[in-house]
Amino acid sequence: MRRMFGFLIGIFVGSLVGAVIALLLAPDSGERLRAQLRDRGQNFLTDVRHSADARRIELRGRLETLRSPRDEF
Repeated sequence: MRRMFGFLIGIFVGSLVGAVIALLLAPDSGERLRAQLRDRGQNFLTDVRHSADARRIELRGRLETLRSPRDEF
């Protein structure tokens, strides 16, 4: 239990140090950085939605093909 607690403390401290270093070395202001992150997130979600729609259309076509009666000889 002690090792697990030490591991969790290490993760927390490492995350905190990493966040502080990232903020100190950030090339842009906070507002600009947040706007860029927001735009990237929106673009990512848009891309995911388009990909999901394309895949849905493809799978519906396959499903219709499987559901259609087959010509047997």
